[in-house]
Formats: sequence, structure tokens, C-alpha cells
Amino acid sequence: MSRSWEETAEDKKFRIAASIPEEWRIKGDILGDSVMEYPSISGIMDDVELSITESSAVDLVAKMAAGQLTSVAVTTAFCKRAAMAHQLVNCALEFFPDIALARARELDDHLKTTGKVVGSLHGLPISLKDQFRIKGIETSMGYVSWVGERDKTNSVLVDLLLKAGAVFYVKTSVPQSLMVCETINNIIGRTVNPRNKNWSCGGSSGGEGAIVGFRGGIIGVGTDIGGSIRVPSAFNFLYGLRPSHGRLPYAKMANSMEGQETVHSVCGPLTHSVADMRLFVTSVLNEEPWKYDSKVIPMPWRQPEEDAIKAKIASGGLTIGFFSSDGNVLPHPPVLRGIDIVTSKLKSAGHDLFPWDPYKHDFAVDLINGIYASDGGTDVFDTLKESGEPAIPNFADLINPSLSKIDVNELWSVNLKKWNFQIEYLEQLRLAEETLGKEIDALVMPITPTAAIRHNQFKYYGYQSVINLLDFTSVVVPVTFADQNIDKKVDQYTPLNKMDEKVQAEYNPAAYHGAPIAIQVVGRRLTEERIMAVAEEIGRLLGNETTP
Repeated sequence: MSRSWEETAEDKKFRIAASIPEEWRIKGDILGDSVMEYPSISGIMDDVELSITESSAVDLVAKMAAGQLTSVAVTTAFCKRAAMAHQLVNCALEFFPDIALARARELDDHLKTTGKVVGSLHGLPISLKDQFRIKGIETSMGYVSWVGERDKTNSVLVDLLLKAGAVFYVKTSVPQSLMVCETINNIIGRTVNPRNKNWSCGGSSGGEGAIVGFRGGIIGVGTDIGGSIRVPSAFNFLYGLRPSHGRLPYAKMANSMEGQETVHSVCGPLTHSVADMRLFVTSVLNEEPWKYDSKVIPMPWRQPEEDAIKAKIASGGLTIGFFSSDGNVLPHPPVLRGIDIVTSKLKSAGHDLFPWDPYKHDFAVDLINGIYASDGGTDVFDTLKESGEPAIPNFADLINPSLSKIDVNELWSVNLKKWNFQIEYLEQLRLAEETLGKEIDALVMPITPTAAIRHNQFKYYGYQSVINLLDFTSVVVPVTFADQNIDKKVDQYTPLNKMDEKVQAEYNPAAYHGAPIAIQVVGRRLTEERIMAVAEEIGRLLGNETTP
């Protein structure tokens, strides 16, 4: 007799809980909305382990390479903190400390025997979104029907990270289908924000945002087809990279709507600094991913591109366009203040800023929303039928079975519209450069219209998804936190449209007090080295580049 979907989900939850050793389990109730301080008072971690998890990835790999720390010590520390993270914010779909510690011992033995590291990430624990396949581990990806299926092979990125010396210990939760920017599924339920359990951790790489934000991870790996790296980064006060398609390997990963090629999902890191982000990207590129994934462009790390930005910073400043509103939905007051803080810091540092007109963003939002729904929800809803589980309500606006499929001729038309829009946007950048008489280094804009949002209130994807349609490079920079004494609700505001009306109605200064605020720094396609350097400069000016 086959099990019900509820029984399957309950068994999965039990197995995750059972993977946490008894001595790492939390005893008693945890009071308060924030759990950020819990590791230091839990008694589960000692001072050395706390120090390890509050270090940078750059420092940790250097100390392990020098023999000052072992991978076993570092892995144990992060496993303990990850175990606490799951118990406090419900962020793991797989947790396997025994496998991680066995790998760490192998790496320590290799270094002791040979005197050499395996690679540039030698001994470093890295957390993965539960979309990456690890041989022998389950990838349910938020679908009950996928529970129990162990992967027979690794995703390409997993293989390359192993070659670089990484240690895997946890795979983190995602929303059912991946297609929403909050994290909830019928297997383990909702993942919450460690800074305030009443706020969303973002999605779809929400488990990564929560675990890295809690410092149960130092570098997390997520994916992004409509903001799924950037929103969790923003909501958890992290840096995040949405690279252009073809820069990092995506092959052999689990996915919804596999074969959809109009807007590509990409993978990238969530980190506490650009320095750690750069470590991740250079480590992957050093493994020549284009030899393993045919869609990866043979493009090693280009140091001259980063150096060009640093030279501009040193000699006269950057040229940066900015905008606060895309004309569709006005951001809440905390986000508007975040843009003002960043532009003011840049101007004070001597950088040249100019207002950017967001070209046809309303058109782009409508176009990409149609792309997301182009199969009429067939792929997602067929998968749900396999187990009988219900659909989460969060993606009803984007994917629902009442939508009509488009045929191949309509798809060709959509592809052409996308291409034309991309070309037109490049033209707008060139025209602006002709007017300015110099190169534009980046654009600064919101990521979402809200700070870390309350549950089930994420409505508008346009600030993220337009960047996916353009396939531009984007880096998230954490800025500050919402303040009810400063970020007052605007009275007598006339909404731009029904969506704007919904978003504005959600704002409550007291409810959002303390919520993380971030911006995204955006550049043309395949400008990762440059945009990371611009983001690093903004982080330096804000004082956030090394903030735990």
C-alpha cells in the first residue's frame, strides 16, 4: 500500500531531525523573534568554534593551508551551527555531518602527507541549495514526489567544487517548484528569517539565505531565474552574485521546467563579503568548467577587468547610473532610503552619479511573466499530481493551471521580443555614454520594493526579473536596516496601479523595524569582475564589507 504525501513528508522531516546528533540538539523553548545571538549562549559551541564560524572564507582557507586550522575543526564548527540553524529557522532538506567529517579527515590527511592543498577551497565547508545533486544524497527540491530518490551522479558544479577542496554538509530548503521568492513547501514547511521569524528569508534560495545569514554557512550556493539568489541575499544582509548565463556551470542540476531556454537560471554564491565571493568564483573558474558544461563560455577570471575598476576608483571615480523606482511599483520608504544612502556615499567619495531612466521595464515585466507561465503550469502541476500534494498558494500569480500554453510560433515571437529588448537596452546605455562622454561602470537600483518582507506578502518580482531577461550581471550589497522612526509611511499616496496598491498597503513601519535593506549593482552581460569590484567599493564606503 502506497503512503500518502503527508506520510512521505513526515518521514522526511523525521530523518532530517534524526541526522542531528543528540549533543547538538536544542533543549527548551527559544523565546523572541530573533535567533541571531543563540549560538553564543547555547553551550553547544565553544569560543574557538564560534570564532571559526564568524571568520571569512578567505581567512579560513589560508589558515587551513598553513596548518593553523584543520578541516575537521572548521567543518565541525559549521555543522554545529547549521544544526542549530535548522532547529531554529527550519532551513535544511538534507544534513549529513558524518559524510562531511569523513571528507574533512581525508583532506587533513592529504595535507599532512603531501604538504599540499587539494585546491583553493581546501577544507572549506560549503552549503548547497537543494537543487544541486550529490551522489548518494536525496534532491527533493521541495516536491514530495521526489522524496526518497537518491542521486546517482553529481551536478557539474559539485564535482568542480570537490576538485577545489570543498566539503559539503547540508542542502537547504527551497519553495515548492522554486518559482517564488519565499521559501515554503509541503515537506518541512516554512523557512523563516533568523533576524526575525516574522519575516521571510526570501526565495527560492531561501534556505541558503537563512543558513548563511545565521553563519551556519560561510559560502552558500544558490540559483537565480527571477531573483532567487538576490532576494535571499537582500533579506539576510548578505552579498549575492547573479552572474550572466554561461559564466558558471549549471549542468546536471535538478530543476522545474527543464528545457526552458528563453530565460536561463544561473547559479552563484551568497556570502558575507565580495572577497569571499571572489574566492568562490575564481576557484570554480580555475577548474575550467567549460570543459564539463557545454553552455559555459571559455572565459577564465579576467584580472584586468577588475583592475580597470580599481584604477578608476583610485584616479577619479566611477560613473554610475541609479534609479529608485521602475515606474511600475514604488519601493517602500526603507528601500528608498537605502538607495539614497548608497548614492550619497558614492557622491561624497567623488564618484559621478546620474539618474538612469529604466527603459521599458513595464514591458519587460509582462514579457518575462509570460515566459515563466509559457507551459501553462504543466511541468509543475504534473509533478504535484505524482504525490497528490497541494500547490503552495504563493505561486498562484505566476503559475497556475488555468493559464494557456503557448505554441512554438508564439515562443519564437517571445524569443525575438526578448532579443530586441536586450539590444534596445544596450542602445540606451550607449546613448547615455555618448551624452556623458565616458563609460558607464554600473547601475544601482532596488532588488525588491520592500525590506525583508512579512510572510506570504511577496507580490512584485519586476526589480529582479528584468535583470534576468537582460541577462545582466548583478551583485547584491547589504546597506542598512529599516527604522520605524525614520521610514514613515507616505500619506495620501496615489498608487501607480493595482500591484503598486497591494505593495504599498503592506507597509507597516513597526512591523518592518530592523529589517535588512539592500541594493543591487548591475552591469552589462558577463561583467562579473567589474561589478564585483564596484560592489566591493560600495560595501567599503558603507562599512558593510566585513560586517558579520
